[in-house]
Amino acid sequence: MNDDKIKGQWKQLAGKLKAKWGKLTDDDLKIAEGNSEYLAGKVQARYGVAREEAQKQVKEFNRTL
Repeated sequence: MNDDKIKGQWKQLAGKLKAKWGKLTDDDLKIAEGNSEYLAGKVQARYGVAREEAQKQVKEFNRTL
């Protein structure tokens, strides 16, 4: 799913994101609002993974949508 579709369905996706990455706050998700780079940065910060790993996880999540 591309970023435009993600932005359009963000409220529905926020629940799925919280289920996958429970350490993300509602504020994190509100600010991210479809921005994959920001989301990857927050995954990196909250879970202590490398930037590349966080980006990989976000891309894999996007593919499952």
